[in-house]
Amino acid sequence: MANSANSAPTYQPYGLKKVITSHTAAISSVKFSNNGALFASASLDKTLIVYSTETLTQISHLIGHSDGVSDLAWSSDSTYICSASDDRTLRIWDARAAECVKTLKGHTHFVFCVNFNPQSNFIVSGSFDETVRIWDVKTGKCVHVIRAHTLPVMSVHFNRDGSLIVSGSRDGSCKIWDAASGTLLKTLIDDKVTAVSFAKFSPNGKFILVGTLDDTLKLWNYSAGKFLKIYTGHVNRVYCITPTFSVSGEKYIVSGSEDKCVYLWDLQGKNLVQKLEGHTDTVVCVTCHPTENMIVSAGLHNDRTLRVWVQG
Repeated sequence: MANSANSAPTYQPYGLKKVITSHTAAISSVKFSNNGALFASASLDKTLIVYSTETLTQISHLIGHSDGVSDLAWSSDSTYICSASDDRTLRIWDARAAECVKTLKGHTHFVFCVNFNPQSNFIVSGSFDETVRIWDVKTGKCVHVIRAHTLPVMSVHFNRDGSLIVSGSRDGSCKIWDAASGTLLKTLIDDKVTAVSFAKFSPNGKFILVGTLDDTLKLWNYSAGKFLKIYTGHVNRVYCITPTFSVSGEKYIVSGSEDKCVYLWDLQGKNLVQKLEGHTDTVVCVTCHPTENMIVSAGLHNDRTLRVWVQG
């Protein structure tokens, strides 16, 4: 009896579709909007650029920060972008109109990471001032200042219902917070040796993907407090590389690397399925389209390009 129906589908490799050169300094972040129609990049050139997924051309240029931009996040309705900058502020932008609608002030050092909650009525940010802050989007006011860590906060993310926040820090810890009260619920990791460079809830909300500066990604079951999967092969010792989940087809973990490549692992099997080559500097950020098999990656200062990869 033929077992072809039961065998795993043949992996369709990604190939380069386009190289986009628009920023004049290192690119720190790239993210697709939730509806997939747009993607945006943030750069140390102090600006953000919004692109059309369909045409792969620039739609708007968000200018206003007075220092480099380290991160960006999209609101759930794909209308607004929040940016985190070394100028110690966050800005909320109308993405298509390129208009800054609010500036969030309160952090006392570089703002390094940002995310909206799924309802997009709150924003969480992390900073070199070692705090995690929760902001009311409507008023632009800070509602919680969490003295979260003892070294810079590298990563913050809400879970799928917005009730929890995960934070990762250079202090080697990864913590879970109650979003409503700002209270600590659990310390998932407290290594003190290896910096936690990234932490993000899985799309189903059951797991947390954690990156550490020892070339390792781990998928944690946070309720059990133990890791289930480990992904290795990439190089990550220096930069806060932001991996992500690819859920448009088969489930993959996708990450940049300090060897200038993009790595794709089978989420379940943990095996490396492809390495994308072409960037000329460290790739710190990747983003996967929500429904199509498309990846955008971006490089640091010796590269400064976005590369769009598609399957088939």
